[in-house]
Amino acid sequence: MTTDLLVHRDDLDFLLYDMLDSEALARRPRYADHGRETFDAAIDAAHRLAGEYFAPHNRLADENEPRFDGKTVKTLPAVGAAVRAFAKGGFLAATHDYELGGMQLPVTISQSCLALFRAANVGSSAYCFLTAANANLIRAFGSEDQKRRFLPSLLDGRWLGTMALTEPEAGSSVPDLRTTATPLPDGRYAIKGQKIFISGGDHDISENIVHLVLARMAGAPAGAKGLSLFIVPKRRVDAGGAAGESNDVALAGLIHKMGYRGTTSTLLAFGENDACIGELVGAPGQGLRCMFHMMNEARIGVGMGATMLAYTGYRHALAYARERRQGRLPGNADPASPPVAIAEHADVRRMLLTQKCYVEGALSLCLYAARLADDEKTHPDASQREEAALLLPLLIPIVKSWPARYGLAANDLAIQVHGGYGYTREYPVEQFYRDNRLNALHEGTHGIQALDLLNRKVGMKDGQPLARLYARVLATAEQARASGDPGLAARAAELEHAWQALRETTEVLRAATLADPVQGSANAAYYLDLFGHHVIAWLWLWQAVTAKAQLPARPHLEGFYRGKLSACDWFFQTELALAAPVHTLLRGVERHALRTEIDWL
Repeated sequence: MTTDLLVHRDDLDFLLYDMLDSEALARRPRYADHGRETFDAAIDAAHRLAGEYFAPHNRLADENEPRFDGKTVKTLPAVGAAVRAFAKGGFLAATHDYELGGMQLPVTISQSCLALFRAANVGSSAYCFLTAANANLIRAFGSEDQKRRFLPSLLDGRWLGTMALTEPEAGSSVPDLRTTATPLPDGRYAIKGQKIFISGGDHDISENIVHLVLARMAGAPAGAKGLSLFIVPKRRVDAGGAAGESNDVALAGLIHKMGYRGTTSTLLAFGENDACIGELVGAPGQGLRCMFHMMNEARIGVGMGATMLAYTGYRHALAYARERRQGRLPGNADPASPPVAIAEHADVRRMLLTQKCYVEGALSLCLYAARLADDEKTHPDASQREEAALLLPLLIPIVKSWPARYGLAANDLAIQVHGGYGYTREYPVEQFYRDNRLNALHEGTHGIQALDLLNRKVGMKDGQPLARLYARVLATAEQARASGDPGLAARAAELEHAWQALRETTEVLRAATLADPVQGSANAAYYLDLFGHHVIAWLWLWQAVTAKAQLPARPHLEGFYRGKLSACDWFFQTELALAAPVHTLLRGVERHALRTEIDWL
């Protein structure tokens, strides 16, 4: 895979600097040592490492899953080499303080760097991202002693980390978790239970694996409020921060997946010999709150992963369509005339343009969320920090789920563009599809994200987050009108009308869920799709307004900017235009699925 197929660098620069004004971040004290030059240098380094260490073994890792030889889970040597190169490049600690070996990069720039590794090899890069999120949680909630003993080895890649939440009988039902934590005389806890689908749960890449485990203390209340979080390393860690003897964390099975085959997926047994020791991180009963610190970061990562798998699939399909010559255009009946590139055919062009709408829209969404994370932490204006803190939780379900759903649709189209060849393993687009299918499942399924959006996020704090987001939508519409472009003005009017309809539908559904939570949220998945489409439509208009403003000063990028304007039009015409029937379905609080008896299915 060549690195130019990972992402369109002009697109990344456009989103970062023209649309989101990431250069302005360097004016904040935390990022004062940075500027466009250092931001670009970090992205260039990520691009180089992704191309050199991650992309070359993407197919090989897919074809050679990790295996258990009776003693150790074996991975390809190239996987460990890639993880070590990632850590040596400073990307595990990219956003951390200089004192911890970090680069103090803004989240927006860090996510841009990490996106390239996801596009190059989502399986191998998963070890890195899980470890970074694990370290971030320990930094946020761990004691000073825990941070001293665990963070240095995690941030330099000598140890890797996981999140151990799901159990065989509980699945997504967190309140039903059964793993126990029994207090010991020395203040630590005996951990006992099983966890399943633990990505990176066992391997031969690092000398230790640090698990963050949700468990229930004896006497704790039932449900989520009784869960606490524990640091449970595979090998015990002494007072000096060195890994020692086994901690009774055993591999109970490897899980074989449709995609993401380069990442081990495991069933782990904790305390089979009653010798598994954990350390409480955070306060008792606050486990889920602590874990969500990691999960929310992970959900942004899932959205970016889904985006980049779709993005690289689109880039491969576009390259193939430009090179593959087949058939002649309608009206040309001369069999002696040369065949045309399939990109010339209307249906292929339709598929490519639809992919462009999905992947470039999704990338703008993920980077916008990253910019909100930066604003929440470092914006000099307290009111802007507060607003970012309202907007980001509202958008998290969209960031996690919309790219996963429509990124997969883009991957499906990439296979279709390749025709029969796309269905073979001779081309990588079928692997991108398989890899991307996981993203609608892990870190909270599409349905769970939909319930979170409808039942909690849109109504939280008396609807303030939704009102703030709507204000930003209206501001973009006003900019579109002020551009003097009739086409953008027309799109602005459509966007305002669409968002007003969304607000009305939201009010109907909120009232319905308050009256009857089961019936009112029965079609929450359709609501998430609808909400996501409206957010993406806003971001596309924002991109179009930005492209229109930049076009006169950069004639050498005219084709790029025209592409942005065309994609905006296409999304409005083919995606946003289909919203009306969904509004009708949702406002009717349709409960047909609930009326259908299980015995009828």
